[in-house]
Amino acid sequence: MSDQENETAAATNDLSALAILLLKGVIYHDADAGLWNALLNLQASVRDYVAVLGLELVLDEAEGYAFLRSRPECEDDAAPKLPRLVARRPLSFPVSLLLALLRKKLAEFDAIGGDTRLVLTRDEIVELIRVFLPESSNEAKLIDQIETHLNKIVELGFLRRLKASAANQGGQAAVFEVRRILKAFVDAQWLADFDARLAAYQAQLGAASGGTSDE
Repeated sequence: MSDQENETAAATNDLSALAILLLKGVIYHDADAGLWNALLNLQASVRDYVAVLGLELVLDEAEGYAFLRSRPECEDDAAPKLPRLVARRPLSFPVSLLLALLRKKLAEFDAIGGDTRLVLTRDEIVELIRVFLPESSNEAKLIDQIETHLNKIVELGFLRRLKASAANQGGQAAVFEVRRILKAFVDAQWLADFDARLAAYQAQLGAASGGTSDE
């Protein structure tokens, strides 16, 4: 086999490996620099490759992440609609609210500048959402509920659970990094309407509580 044939075979293998990994989830620059560089070199081929499946590559070189999403459907498109390969995940109301609050916190963090990693303790996240929830006398129950929502957000890939620092070793508060891929799912236009959306969230939560109490 010639050198050119070897290079072609290697590129094909890399392309297949990249497509498979992207179908499984997100590729991060900080997780594997070699894999990330391969994706940058082959991104045009990857786009063509996944387009056959009705998918598009979202790659943010500055933020260091890449993932696949279904291509938007055109109403005037006469071609048969393909089954969705990347399923939509319906989110509960509290999870949606937490994602919105974390996205706003990330925007504020970026505006200040400095470190590129936003790290928050569980207690800090609890305080973010507490003001938008009905008052409760059962603090332990509230913490447990928020912990469940945080676990879901970790599962979705928008938070990464970190090992507690030496200062927090003796406590129970978990520590999380807000993954920057969240910016791709909650965009600037969404944030522009953030205050109105939060007012709607509070109204919905108030209606849901319907006069119930923990007494």
